[in-house]
Amino acid sequence: QVQPVESGGGLVQAGGSLRLSCEVSGSTFRLGTVGWYRQAPGKQRELVAVITSGGSTNYAESVKGRFTITRDNAKNTVSLQMNSLKPEDTAVYYCRAATSASFSWGQGTQVTVSS
Repeated sequence: QVQPVESGGGLVQAGGSLRLSCEVSGSTFRLGTVGWYRQAPGKQRELVAVITSGGSTNYAESVKGRFTITRDNAKNTVSLQMNSLKPEDTAVYYCRAATSASFSWGQGTQVTVSS
């Protein structure tokens, strides 16, 4: 089993940048796809970006061209660089780490973008 822990959230003005990190511990030798998801108040949790163990990525349409997901397998860390932030990006951001047998969610980190 793996356990992700997020960091890097905060308050930023519209147009600004933040970098989120997800550090994964546990059975990391089995670590597969890692994804960032977000949940805004009153809304369902949605996919933001994912990266496979091989480095393939996929993004939500709303963040394409603004967000970049990267992975450091040596450090078992997945980062999400968020540029040109908008107020609608405000949400709790969660990291989801998966192995072939299971997946785990982190506790989440708050991102607030002021207009």
